[in-house]
Amino acid sequence: MPPPTTRPELAGNFGMVASTHWLASQTGMGVLERGGNAVDAAVAAGFVLQVVEPHLNGPGGDVPILLWSERDDCPHVVCGQGPAPRGVTPAAFADLGLDAVPGTGPLAATVPGAFGAWTLMLQRWGTWRLRDVLEPAIGYARQGVPVIPGVRATLAGVEDLFTSEWSTSAATYLPGGRLPGTWSALRLPELAATYERVLDEAESAGADRDRQLETARDAWYRGFVADRVARFCRDTAWLDSSGRRHHGLLDGDDLARWAPGVEAPVSATYRGIEVLKTGPWGQGPVLLQALKILEGLDLGAGPLADDDPEWQHLVLESSKLAFADREAWYGDPDHVDVPLSTLLSEQYAAARRRLVDDRRASLELRPGSPDGRTPRLPEPRAADAAEDAAGAGEPTVRSGTTGDTCHLDVADRWGNLVSATPSGGWLQSSPVVPGLGFPLGTRAQMFWLQEGLASTLRPGSRPRTTLTPSLALREGRPWLAFGTPGGDHQDQWSLVFFLRLAHAVTGRADQPWTGLQAAIDAPMFQHEHAPSSFHPRLAEPGRVTMEDRFPAAVREELARRGHDVRTVDGWSLGRLSAVARDGGWLRAAANPRGAQGYAVGR
Repeated sequence: MPPPTTRPELAGNFGMVASTHWLASQTGMGVLERGGNAVDAAVAAGFVLQVVEPHLNGPGGDVPILLWSERDDCPHVVCGQGPAPRGVTPAAFADLGLDAVPGTGPLAATVPGAFGAWTLMLQRWGTWRLRDVLEPAIGYARQGVPVIPGVRATLAGVEDLFTSEWSTSAATYLPGGRLPGTWSALRLPELAATYERVLDEAESAGADRDRQLETARDAWYRGFVADRVARFCRDTAWLDSSGRRHHGLLDGDDLARWAPGVEAPVSATYRGIEVLKTGPWGQGPVLLQALKILEGLDLGAGPLADDDPEWQHLVLESSKLAFADREAWYGDPDHVDVPLSTLLSEQYAAARRRLVDDRRASLELRPGSPDGRTPRLPEPRAADAAEDAAGAGEPTVRSGTTGDTCHLDVADRWGNLVSATPSGGWLQSSPVVPGLGFPLGTRAQMFWLQEGLASTLRPGSRPRTTLTPSLALREGRPWLAFGTPGGDHQDQWSLVFFLRLAHAVTGRADQPWTGLQAAIDAPMFQHEHAPSSFHPRLAEPGRVTMEDRFPAAVREELARRGHDVRTVDGWSLGRLSAVARDGGWLRAAANPRGAQGYAVGR
């Protein structure tokens, strides 16, 4: 008998959508029902996520996307991660008396890449027009969406900041000057008007679909949206997490010069299954590095049991080594030489594997030396224990409420798969831009201002983000699309989820396994070993956090091996969703934690 699950294992042959919010999932399914493909559905759902989860993503944010195109018979990465302003260096922040990019405010803004990525993917691999995919989001913004508990908690944490400093945000998110109640209606008419104007300009270019999409991107990056973003950054200084007021450094030329990119994914194979991730401008390769280390370790031949601390210890230790390499070597490969081929090589994995002690936990951050290079880690900064009134970035704002990210996955009946992780532009990240109805993102906080690091701030470079969608192939065919919110923890949770599936199947595409929902429901764990990618960059070497559904004997054995084990509520770690093509069926599953994720399909 399969293990019990919190909700049904969905299976069908028409289409599947899973995401972090039920309205986005249902929007995507509605697109599939009306003849759209997985790309059309993902874009419509992605725009809806900006309205229903404004504390987790927004139009001013970013999105990396992995997709399998059945027409092309290959996978692609669409990079919706905007770069830093082209004229900005660490010296510019030093001139302001800063040794770190603030976690909030316009000083931390990068080019907002989400709109460009969604519309480029729609143009190249979708079938619908821009109006078709934007209308659901515009309708929700005009008519209102339920204020979910996470939105209410986030607004409660920044209410004083909004009313005292960020007046444009107060006007947008505190209707009538009051904190909205849970399940009341949140309306965003200014955002709706922005998207309606983009549509009007796009359709004024004529009936050609491609021309409309290109004109829409022109409106965003070279037209009225760019003009208002530039004016916002130039004309007003806003309080940020440095405790001071700063103007933004982003200007119209930064937006005009940028375009979303398409590139090939990087990959690694584990037990005959090929896993695909973005390049090292995201943290995705850490999952691949961990898999390559684990490939030569003994996790057992059968399914991974929750009462067996052996595999959990090995996963933690392998992940720590991968994250150490992230800190030393990952950055924008267009601006820094990242030795990725070596980091993912068999020889390098074997050398790293020898550092894994199967009886003792490691307590130091130990990057490797690919190609004989000497690793260089960021110098620790003294964390400011008294966060100021403007708060911090993902995943914590001033009040202790959690900000985060979204995720969505789509499979259609034609063989296409999409995995996307939109984030940034959170309502708590920066003041709302007047006339646009949304805030800018704060992804520049992920740069270091220390010179000479792989992730040092460089003019026009992409920050090394935590956003990390995933695809997996069996026998060269699309099998699985998956991902999760969670900042630095995304590739830890995704690794555990994938391992549970991989150890329940072989690499043969004709062997089905119906455990997608069970793998998401299963108890989760994570380490806090590497420095956070977000202000104030905290690290807790040796710390392991586990849901309390793991047996006490497991936690005790991990502690005996030297892990600093802490337990949390049994349904609080991991927010995965996934879709699959498995055993002749399309399948989908979503996270039950937080009672918000939703999978739908037939």
